[in-house]
Amino acid sequence: MTITPRGAAYAKLAFTLGILTAFAPFSIDMYLPGLPAIAREFNTDTAAVQQTLAVFFLGLSMGQLFYGPISDRLGRRGPLLFGCLLYSAACVGCALAPSLGSLVVMRFAQALGGCAGVVIARSVVRDLFDQTESARMYSLLMLVLGVAPITAPLIGGQLLLFFGWRSIFIALFGFGVLCLLLVFFVLPETLPAERRVRTGLGVALRTYGSLLIDGRFMGYALAGGLASAGMFAYIAGSPFVFIELNGVAPERFGLIFGTNAIGLIAASQLNRWLLNHYTTGQILTAALAFTAASSLLLLGVTATGIGGFAGMLIVLFFTIASTGFVGPNATAAAMAPYAKRAGSAAALLGSVQFACGAVAGALVGALHNGSALPMAGTISLCGVSAFLVLQFLALRRQPQPAPAPESP
Repeated sequence: MTITPRGAAYAKLAFTLGILTAFAPFSIDMYLPGLPAIAREFNTDTAAVQQTLAVFFLGLSMGQLFYGPISDRLGRRGPLLFGCLLYSAACVGCALAPSLGSLVVMRFAQALGGCAGVVIARSVVRDLFDQTESARMYSLLMLVLGVAPITAPLIGGQLLLFFGWRSIFIALFGFGVLCLLLVFFVLPETLPAERRVRTGLGVALRTYGSLLIDGRFMGYALAGGLASAGMFAYIAGSPFVFIELNGVAPERFGLIFGTNAIGLIAASQLNRWLLNHYTTGQILTAALAFTAASSLLLLGVTATGIGGFAGMLIVLFFTIASTGFVGPNATAAAMAPYAKRAGSAAALLGSVQFACGAVAGALVGALHNGSALPMAGTISLCGVSAFLVLQFLALRRQPQPAPAPESP
């Protein structure tokens, strides 16, 4: 099918894909204000409850490796419908969880369902658009996606205040059903039968193997993944830093969290304009340089206490906002050569991203010492590493132009 990058069909597609990619932020951000309450109910500490975040990131990482090849073989809609059903069922399991251990298991199942939306949305974009238009579409998805970190904690905080933390997962069940209806009634199949892969598991594994040894692909995947991991470290650490360390009321947590999301949205939309004047590589290089510098400044401000809580929030705002430039361009650059293997490439790309996020989230929990330093230090480590990976892996593997013919 063909969709012109303008008009009602394009807007409807962007909205639907944006909602599908919002599986992860809604599932993470909505229950963040409830982490202290969950810890109290299960008689444990916040660091233990952060396992539900780490295992969610792990499930998102592992599940995408499954959905990528399957969607290349069977088409996009069928696996999406299955993922929405699994996600919705797991939300009910989370709401009824009798212990922290069962909540961890249900969160893993929830991630295995929700990741279908994340990976297949990227595949749909690559099915329909070239590299530049893909970057524009990914930036547009960030607009829809960016609404989640604003609205989800606010909704979660109010649900927590009036109905308790379990009601948050009932609301997420409703979100899963909405996604199921959108896929069934709105999203067209973008991978026709003649373009589907007809090979088995062995070929899928070899495809992953070839992608893993492709320095260019892995460079962009790791650069984008490490930058995102910094945001996941922020997600994992912010409930403790904001609510317990600095006395922010749980129902007000979403206001601060949403302010940072506004910066992310603004950056992603500015990126769409910048793509008219610069290449994806140029924007990505500048954005990651800024991410590295601002994350180091965040560590310095946090360690010294200069500016207090307000100073940390200001630097954090710009650090998080910079990922609005990184995500769309890193994704488009990594996916560009893989039109025929878009599902597998998107799956591995997403898997790398959320694997980095799982490690970052676990690191924040493991380093927990009653201060904001574990969060700030992990964000700084991720930001600097992302910039170095881009410079020494992705950009050094760029194809060189052919030499000019010699004069006779």
